[in-house]
Amino acid sequence: MASNVNRVALIGTGFVGSSYAFALLNQGVTEELVLIDLNKEKSEGDAMDLNHGLAFAPSPTKIWYGGYEDCNDADIVVICAGANQKPGETRLDLVAKNVRIFKTIVTDVMDSGFDGIFIVATNPVDILTYAVWKYSGLPQSRVIGSGTILDTARFRYLLGEHFKVDTRNVHAYIIGEHGDTELPVWSHADIGGVPILETMTDEQEKLEEIFVNVRDAAYHIINRKGATYYGIAMGLVRLTKAILHNEHSILTVSCHLAGEYGEDDVYIGVPAIVNRNGIQKVVELRLNEHEKKQFAHSANVLKETMFPFFKG
Repeated sequence: MASNVNRVALIGTGFVGSSYAFALLNQGVTEELVLIDLNKEKSEGDAMDLNHGLAFAPSPTKIWYGGYEDCNDADIVVICAGANQKPGETRLDLVAKNVRIFKTIVTDVMDSGFDGIFIVATNPVDILTYAVWKYSGLPQSRVIGSGTILDTARFRYLLGEHFKVDTRNVHAYIIGEHGDTELPVWSHADIGGVPILETMTDEQEKLEEIFVNVRDAAYHIINRKGATYYGIAMGLVRLTKAILHNEHSILTVSCHLAGEYGEDDVYIGVPAIVNRNGIQKVVELRLNEHEKKQFAHSANVLKETMFPFFKG
């Protein structure tokens, strides 16, 4: 890793990538940001546009359009490239298309001499994070997917709206696949230390409604505007900051399980401690029996989906 100047290399400057770059600049998280994309003109335009906002940024940031060779000195490579999710298409429908794309991307990054941390945002994020780990040869701790970081944020937002409490004071997790089999950990959800299940004992239908709106949020947004990008961009910046600032923050990201939660050899969204070295530790929540079954089902769906691509 670079020892004196933090550099983030962003691969893919579509809706998510450009939103991430804009949020990164606004929060002054890194000293250098290089944009890499097959669409050279678009990415050059993004770099120019972002640089014109430097006078209003909280700290100086060097921003430019570059190539895979610039990944050599990068602390973090963030992958937002790949085929987009179309209306009516699930995240898992994207597997075949994006696994092929990712093999080329990761090979080019590693050929540069990159030895930092990968952050993966492209869907289906859990499977593609596994692909990056396999193709890169890096330790599991240094390959991280955005996982359920956005789903958890959506969960906290809707609970905050329901209880009329600041979202930042709601403590609740969505874990599992970033997709249709994800699950809410109601057994550990609380506001100000008060378990949510204690305050909503007679509101089972409302609990389910809140979760369904979290799970299906992407579909609703895609049907209205074609893609989701602001929320995930903010989540990616939060993850980037946790790494570069060595925060030891607990975030629900996609990380490799090796026995935790009773699962093995799968990338899936769970709370984990994140610092300068990547994933320091998976936080293993004590799930109730229903949640254990849901989580096992989610992990099995991911394994069955990715098996044809990584068997043997």
